[in-house]
Amino acid sequence: MRFSSGLLACCVLLAAATTASAESRIFIIANEADGYGVDQCLAKGDKCGAPAARSYCQSRDFAQASSYRRVDPDEITGSVPKAGANCAHGGCSEYVAITCQR
Repeated sequence: MRFSSGLLACCVLLAAATTASAESRIFIIANEADGYGVDQCLAKGDKCGAPAARSYCQSRDFAQASSYRRVDPDEITGSVPKAGANCAHGGCSEYVAITCQR
């Protein structure tokens, strides 16, 4: 009986730990100027970007945005050209990372 109660306690702790960790995903999106300034709020991590980040996450079935910030192209495995490097007429965008949680 001692063994089964110890096993039960272990399973309960494991289930609680699994439930406590929320699923999160980072989305990398192009930070393109839209004329409203939302792009700068997201890129700078300002509070004015919170509603946009939250809406972005909710549109993808996540509950909330835990963070948002500008991403250096080097952070994206080198697959995105840097501004000014091979960018004809300013065609390269900045990028924003939005971390969403369920």
